[in-house]
Amino acid sequence: MTAKQLISVRSMTYIALSVAITAVCSWISVPLVVPVTLQTMAVFLVSGILGIRRALLTITLYVLLGAIGIPVFAGFSSGVGVLLGPTGGYIFGFFFIALCVGWATERYGNSTAALTISMMTGLILCYAFGTIWFQYIYTQNNGPVGLWTVLGWCVFPFIIPDLVKMIIAITIAQRIRPQLKID
Repeated sequence: MTAKQLISVRSMTYIALSVAITAVCSWISVPLVVPVTLQTMAVFLVSGILGIRRALLTITLYVLLGAIGIPVFAGFSSGVGVLLGPTGGYIFGFFFIALCVGWATERYGNSTAALTISMMTGLILCYAFGTIWFQYIYTQNNGPVGLWTVLGWCVFPFIIPDLVKMIIAITIAQRIRPQLKID
């Protein structure tokens, strides 16, 4: 197997740029009652443009960079402590988004229906995984907390902003993907 068969220079470039875009979007914070970053939008966008393999590689590199101490996570944070902390499950949940959206993009193209359904499915899985993780870690450190309380802290305030990010990502992905030579 040649290096070209493993991953092309073009793919490596797309992945590197996508990791950078994801990091930059994680640093952009919209100051609401609960601050909202554009991190999820970047994951939607990358997955909708690059497909499953490149999207998963992008998220893997993003998580690894953060784990080794490069401040790529929200609030310029990094480290294994962030990943193993209460909100780390949402970062790992990005893999679900990449799987759902990347697969749908490769299977059905970049139709509005395919992107919308796959982004919603990925987001629901991300929310579910992250919420279970948050509740477990929070309970270990602070005592029991109810599911509705956790949803009120970690999910409900983000639903509308995430839907807006989804619409933006779909619009951009549909315009950019046809212009790129995705092999």
